[in-house]
Amino acid sequence: MHRCMLRCSLPVALFAALAGAQTGYTDTPMLPGQPWHVHDSARPRPPVVDPGPAGQPVPPPADAVVLFDGKDLSQWTGGKAAAQWKVENGCMEVSGSGDIQTKAEFGDFQLHVEWATPREPKGHSQERGNSGVFLSGRYEVQVLDSYDNETYADGQAAALYGQSPPLVNACRKPGEWQTYDIVFVAPRFGDGKLLAPGRVTVIHNGVLVQHDQPLLGLTAHRTLPSYQPHGRGPIRLQNHGCPVRYRNVWIRELQLPPAADTAATETPKK
Repeated sequence: MHRCMLRCSLPVALFAALAGAQTGYTDTPMLPGQPWHVHDSARPRPPVVDPGPAGQPVPPPADAVVLFDGKDLSQWTGGKAAAQWKVENGCMEVSGSGDIQTKAEFGDFQLHVEWATPREPKGHSQERGNSGVFLSGRYEVQVLDSYDNETYADGQAAALYGQSPPLVNACRKPGEWQTYDIVFVAPRFGDGKLLAPGRVTVIHNGVLVQHDQPLLGLTAHRTLPSYQPHGRGPIRLQNHGCPVRYRNVWIRELQLPPAADTAATETPKK
C-alpha cells in the first residue's frame, strides 16, 4: 500500500539487497485486541492454497452495473481530471497518472474484480505487483503479487491492508488472471459516531479468504486505522507504480443490515 520511489523497476535480488529484505515492522502500534503490531514482521503468514487454473471472465448478472467492460473508462475519473489509465486488449492498466475511481458512489454492495500482476515479476515484498481495491474509496483490499513473495501478513494479496490477513494465500502465478468477489457492508454512523463497523467478505480465486471481517477503520500505513463518518463512496483502484491490469469489473448494490458487533464500541475512533 505504501509508496516508494524504487517501486517495481528493480530486479528481485537487487531490490531485496537495497531494501534490506524488509518484510514487516516491529515499531508500529499494536492492533486493538490482537497480539500483533500493524504490519508485524512476526505475524504468521497465511498458508498457501492452490486455487486451480484461471478461467474465463465471469459474466455479470442481470442486475449488475458494469463498471469496466474492456472498452473505455467512461465510468471512471482520475479525480479532478479524466481517468488516464491505458485501455488495451480488453483490460485497463495502471499508469503513472494516479488512482482512478468510479463516478458513481455506493453503500452496501457485491463487487467483482479481475486483476493480473506483471508476468515478469520485478521488485520484492510490497514493491511487486502492488495495487489495491478501495471500498467506498477508503478501505483497501490489497492487490499484490503474493506468489512466492514474502511480505508482512496484513499486506499480502486479499488482506484488509494493515488490519486483517487473508485466511489463506490463494494467489496464482504472476501474469495469470485472478478474481476478487467482495461483499461490503458499509459502516453505520449516527450523530457523528460509529454505530456499527464496516464488514468485508472476500473470495479470492474461488477461495474464501475474509469472512464477514469487521474493519477497524480507514486504511492506513504503519499506524492504527480509525473511523471518520461518511456516506456512500466510490470504488477506487490504486496506482502504486506497478503495471497491474484489471478487467471485467461489475457491482451489485445491496441493502444489508449491519451485524451486531461489540467492536463498534471498542474500535478506535477519530
